[in-house]
Order: sequence, then C-alpha cells, then structure tokens
Amino acid sequence: MVLDWIVGLFSKDMGIDLGTANTLVCVTGRDEILAEPSVVAVTRGTNRVLMNGEAVGNRAKEMADKAPPSIQVIRPLRDGVIADFDITEAMLRYFIRKVHNRHRLFQPRVVIAIPSGITPVEKRAVFNSAQRAGARKVYLIEEPKAAGIGAGLPITEPMGSMIVDVGGGTTEVAVMSLGGIVNSSSIRVAGDEMDLGIIEYCKRRFNLDIGFRSAERVKIEVGSAYPLESELRTIVKGRDLGTGLPRAQELGSEDIREALEEPIEVMCEAILQTLDKTPPELAADLVDLGITLTGGGSLLRSLDKVIEERTNLSVTVADDPLGSVARGTREVLLHLDKMASVLEGGDDDF
Repeated sequence: MVLDWIVGLFSKDMGIDLGTANTLVCVTGRDEILAEPSVVAVTRGTNRVLMNGEAVGNRAKEMADKAPPSIQVIRPLRDGVIADFDITEAMLRYFIRKVHNRHRLFQPRVVIAIPSGITPVEKRAVFNSAQRAGARKVYLIEEPKAAGIGAGLPITEPMGSMIVDVGGGTTEVAVMSLGGIVNSSSIRVAGDEMDLGIIEYCKRRFNLDIGFRSAERVKIEVGSAYPLESELRTIVKGRDLGTGLPRAQELGSEDIREALEEPIEVMCEAILQTLDKTPPELAADLVDLGITLTGGGSLLRSLDKVIEERTNLSVTVADDPLGSVARGTREVLLHLDKMASVLEGGDDDF
C-alpha cells in the first residue's frame, strides 16, 4: 500500500528482546541498543505508572526494595512470559515512545522475541500488548532464532546450529536448521534462579538475608561456574536472621559456585537432553560448529568451560551475548521478505 510505504519512510522500526530481567530495543539504522530493566513502578493497588508513565526501567529499578508502602515496583514478566498484561503494555509504550518519539501517525513495525516454549495464548498476549502500546505491525520470533541470527550463525542454511540463550527467566536451548527449530528445550531456570540460589545459600550458610539486587551484584562481581586460578572476594550486606540487625559478610567465588551448582546442573541437563534428541546428521554438524552461548547469564565466568566438559563440544560465547537477541530482531526487520520463514506470525496470523 502507498500509505504504508509513506508511513514507513517516517517510522523507526524496532526489534525488542522482551526479557524477564531486561528489555533491549534495537532500531533500524542505528547500531546502539537501548537496554533497561523490565520493571515498572506504580501506585500500590492500581496500574497507574508513576511520574506520568516514566517510572519504567532504570528509574523504576532505583526504587526497588527502597520504596514506601504506597509504591509498588513490579516485574510484569515472569519466566519469560507476561504475568501482568496492563503493566507490560505500559512498559512497551514507554520504550516505543522513548525510541520513536514521533507523531502517532508514524507508528513503527515491531519484531518481538518470545521464548520458544510459550503457549498460543501467551503469544497472543504479547502481540496484543505491543499493538495497544503503539506498534503499526507486530511480528513474533522465537528467541533461539533471534539469538542465532544476532550471533551470526547460519540458521537458515541446511546445517545444524545450536544456541543456548541464558536469560533472566528462561534458558532457551535449540538446534536449528533451514530457518526452523529442529529440537529445543525451554526451561524456567536462568539468571533469576541463580540469584535466588545465592540468596538461599547466604541464609543457609551465613544466616544472612540479602536482596535480589545484592545477589545479582555478587554474581557479577565474583560468580563463577568453575574453579578460578585466583579466587575472587567481595562483601555483601544484609540483615542477620538471628539478631535482625544489619551485617556485612565476605563471600568468595567458591561460595557462589556452591550456590549455583543446582541451576547450572539443570541447564546442563537441558542441553544434554536436547543433544540426545538431535538427528545424527545435524549432531555431526555440531562437532564442527559447536555450541554458541548468548544472553546475560552466559557471562558467568567459566560457564562455557563447564558445558564443554559435559558435552565434549566446543562452546563459544557470542561477541555480544546480551544484545544477540535484540540484534537478531533488527536483522529480521531489515530483511523481512527473505526472513519471513523464521517468524512466528504477523497481523494476519493473530
């Protein structure tokens, strides 16, 4: 349509990695990625977003665990899927407005990455939320496909490519070929479960209650999945469960390894099960191509080494593991005609 072509000249099409922990937005024609936490601050008991709808992302995260009872800081996505439709819509509207910043006439086309294991009802919820938030057209793509494209893997070629995308709420494991997912596993064990493991470890080992933000910081600063040549140390602060008083505690990377044993084992099992169900010809390709890690969780020190030992395959962390999914959605937008086969659907499918 001529009108659609004219609107396209003025709109900034965008790809969105709608994650449980963080939302990343790529815009066609730009290299940089907008990345902010997937959190929203509202007046408790309502869905009214504070600061005229601007208390989203970084601003909202600053309020987490420090807000008075009248303010509630919400993560509208849990385990990779929408838990609160209205708040997710408000969050998407904020990101679209922040990136697009144009008259409503020039609404963008949007490609959104979704976990491979979500239901048709959950897909519909994502689609509707994006439409109501201001998208002109909405397309969905499974996260492993977007991650593979963003990491530069030949997922549309007749050969096997394997992605392990460790996000905040889910870990996506997939073997792909000819633009489709041949075999996959989507487990709700990822970065959030790692943080929870650290919190529970501190309670059990040191009788110390810490928050999720502190657990995430410790994971980033000293966390590792494999023994390090020089172990790291840090200080964490929280509330003593015995006295109820604030207290500081030193933690080492060996402590965090013990805390993360269970979630890492679950991830490794998902990878092994996916490999076990992979057709032999595609499995043979993986001997040469190996496994590619993406997502924020893949930045955990030596996670690649642990997976290498368990699978006997080479494991590579993508050049931009945090931005791989978002960059993949942008690449799809730039070549919508050629890449239509990798999409879950557009307006006509919902």
